[in-house]
Amino acid sequence: MTAPLIELHDCAVHFGATLALAPLRLQLRRGECVVLVGANGSGKTTLLRLLHGQLASRLTQGERRAAPGARGGEVAQAMVYQRPFLLRLSVWRNLKLALWLARVPRAQRDARAREALQRVGLLAQRSQAARALSVGQQQRLALARAWAVRPQLLLLDEPTANLDPAATREVESLLHDFAAAGLTVVLSTHHLGQARRLAQRVLCLDAGRVVADLPAQRFFEGPLPDAAARFVQGELP
Repeated sequence: MTAPLIELHDCAVHFGATLALAPLRLQLRRGECVVLVGANGSGKTTLLRLLHGQLASRLTQGERRAAPGARGGEVAQAMVYQRPFLLRLSVWRNLKLALWLARVPRAQRDARAREALQRVGLLAQRSQAARALSVGQQQRLALARAWAVRPQLLLLDEPTANLDPAATREVESLLHDFAAAGLTVVLSTHHLGQARRLAQRVLCLDAGRVVADLPAQRFFEGPLPDAAARFVQGELP
């Protein structure tokens, strides 16, 4: 067993008086594709942000530990949101700026940006304004920007929620390829079909609690804890 990329030890998150995540223990290992499912407000986005290291000030108990990266500090990671933020620049300059912020050496930036755009099928749009792209193209640009910095961990918050079926298939194909190449991928989704297609491991959340953490085959073949079974059957509000 390799050392985990991220470990959560009895971590709990509050927003004011509201419990967003109940105390939980969790390990992410290298090369996993983990899918978070659960109803709106179940804690999926909060868990992603905690894994990404954004909620240290909100931890009311427990500890988050991350493996060291190549340059010291934490293991390299990137997060893609449901509605990615793109600057009022060209597709190319959005990529180049991300690489500069990631401290990629200048001599490598052009090749990295070109490779990333080619990987997601957007090289022909390199001169277009990023915000003028279609919604599906914007999401692929966000994936290219994340992949270009060579993360070991990629976190995604409902990356296909606003996409049509064709664009969803394109994004799923990219995520499948990323995971097959050894990238650790964690994404949230409402779509159980998407979870079936992508997940090696499924976490089901309900009211801020992880009610199931199972290999994908076991999750979909059951039996499941009551709250997870009710979500799968469409009985949770």
